[in-house]
Amino acid sequence: MRPDALNPLFAAVTTLPGIGAKMERLYRRLLGRDDVPRVLDLLFHLPSGVVDRRSRPVLRDVKVGQVATVAVTVERHRPPAPGRSRAPHLIYASDGTGDLIITYFKARPEVLEKLLPVGETRWVSGTVAQYDGMLQMVHPDRVVSEQDLAKMPAVEPVYPLTEGLAIYGVRRAIEAAVTKLPALPEWQDPAFLVKMRFPAFADALRTVHRPAVPEDLAPEQPAWSRLAYDEFLAGQLALMMVRARMKKAAGRSTAGDGRLREKLAAALPWSLTGSQAKAVADIAADLEKPERMLRLLQGDVGSGKTVVALFACSAAVEAGSQAAIMAPTEILARQHLKTIAPLAEKAGLRVAILTGRERGRERSETLQRLADGEIDILVGTHAIFQDEVTFKDLALAVVDEQHRFGVHQRLALAQKGRAVDVLVMTATPIPRTLVLTYFGDMDVSELREKPAGRKPIDTRTIALDRLDDVVAAVGRALHDGRQVYWVCPLVEESETIDLAAAEDRFRDLSGVFGDTVGLVHGKMRGSEKDAAMARFSAGETTLLVATTVIEVGVDVPRASVMVIEHAERFGLAQLHQLRGRIGRGAEKSTCLLLYKAPLGEAAKARLATMRDTEDGFRIAEEDLKLRGEGDVLGTRQSGLPGFRVARIETHGGLLEAARDDAGLVLSRDPDLKTERGQALRTLLYLFGRDEAVRLLRAG
Repeated sequence: MRPDALNPLFAAVTTLPGIGAKMERLYRRLLGRDDVPRVLDLLFHLPSGVVDRRSRPVLRDVKVGQVATVAVTVERHRPPAPGRSRAPHLIYASDGTGDLIITYFKARPEVLEKLLPVGETRWVSGTVAQYDGMLQMVHPDRVVSEQDLAKMPAVEPVYPLTEGLAIYGVRRAIEAAVTKLPALPEWQDPAFLVKMRFPAFADALRTVHRPAVPEDLAPEQPAWSRLAYDEFLAGQLALMMVRARMKKAAGRSTAGDGRLREKLAAALPWSLTGSQAKAVADIAADLEKPERMLRLLQGDVGSGKTVVALFACSAAVEAGSQAAIMAPTEILARQHLKTIAPLAEKAGLRVAILTGRERGRERSETLQRLADGEIDILVGTHAIFQDEVTFKDLALAVVDEQHRFGVHQRLALAQKGRAVDVLVMTATPIPRTLVLTYFGDMDVSELREKPAGRKPIDTRTIALDRLDDVVAAVGRALHDGRQVYWVCPLVEESETIDLAAAEDRFRDLSGVFGDTVGLVHGKMRGSEKDAAMARFSAGETTLLVATTVIEVGVDVPRASVMVIEHAERFGLAQLHQLRGRIGRGAEKSTCLLLYKAPLGEAAKARLATMRDTEDGFRIAEEDLKLRGEGDVLGTRQSGLPGFRVARIETHGGLLEAARDDAGLVLSRDPDLKTERGQALRTLLYLFGRDEAVRLLRAG
């Protein structure tokens, strides 16, 4: 049960003054909720900046372009002439050292005359501009009398807004939410609070929403850092509790005898890299233990994760069990099948595929063979989750591109067998801090080397106004018998415009190169997509215009040129994934990043990183610095818990401490029954990690 002390924070925002049903819909969008937002959601909507109203100069000393708070005497009003509603209402004022024109548009004259009465002194606060040599303040933020000046905040927070909401309304709502903060038990270690100079939780929230000085609002300052640490600790506790529960759930030992792995090693055209061999050995050791395996295999584009997964699966099959490899898209599932089928055949492993496209008799036969144990390894998409898919004895589930699947889906696959071991793979190298964040104390194997034969890729940046030169260079490459990808960007996440961009480019290039140009995009049916890819793989088309559907898993060794149009619109990880589609054959490969000038600082830094390195782990770290955690893993789309308060790029250093603290707490008080344990339950509810509390109750 949620502690009663939290009830005021879990009340709907509609209980706050001024938020009715119509406003509630706007707050849903602002706070990213599907249901009615709570007072707590408003409190965690932290400011993005601050307005400093402490500067109180006389008009003579005012600096143009800055916020100033000045005392002026109102001399006269000049409302717009009748019939000229678009003209401004001007109010002339002065303070003895200079003059100021206060300007309003579309305002009612009687309201302004009451707000700024002629002959009276008023304090006005806002940004000062200069127009025709005169100081001007358009729509001041604040107008107060001498008596009310003390009530005007000298430092005011600025909040992120969405359409339909004004800053004053949001400030008022958050101020009302702050007054609801209850007294809560302290869940942090007292000595740690003193060492870090952290305030209490409620005081930290009051400080960031009611800053006394602009510095109070800086993410690296004690108030914000305290809230970030709370969020990290809640996340680490929850992950460790879920993990302990998974480990406690009876595991089983899956010990193979190595015969299939020996055959696979003999069938490989090259030998495993050092890190591949270590990963295979670590996974085999995990499978033999009686606890459940939960291991993350991360490697760069083309580092050979699929082969490691095949070795892992064969270890499970040696022990008389079955394995499944699940991919997020059909293209990727078929790519895995294409990689493993020839090797599996030589080792005597029986492999099948199951996606949304397998239907009718073919599907029924696959399901029957799976249930009878006649299929050793099943490769597939979400289709594997369906109820009618039953395994004879599933021992290992390999989940590829983990961050595209929710935790629930991963667990659903693990429930298809008895104490299923889970191997999670990702081709987006994840910085250490994010591994901690999203996977807790999951064991990690990293594939750092490229497999033998991989050549470096020459990456260049070219302005879009040199498009004709690029088309000519593509023509030369095609003439030399090379194959080329031409990737068009996603425009504002809109599939329609995205599609139009790709189709327009396809038409332009077809006009130059004729039937050798193919097209593949996300709106095509699976069969059309596969047919277009098959034609490109077979060399029937030699230039493939594509949207980002080719980002993951497409393998055409003869493709050695990649053109990425509007590269400035892509994230670093995505650019790196796309570039990884080339450099797979004997040819020297080239990646051309076309950008539209002028470039912003962040885009410039992204493209420079791409030019400088092919190391996915370094790229991931740079991406984290440039963009923060939310975008590195695509948490917005993936159902992964993004942070509401913490900023990884600022607070990442606190993660290790939170992890150590969580481990220590659970080793001493696994059921959170002590005084601090009970307080930590409150913390878990505050940060939406109450599923961990439910696990405690379920035992």
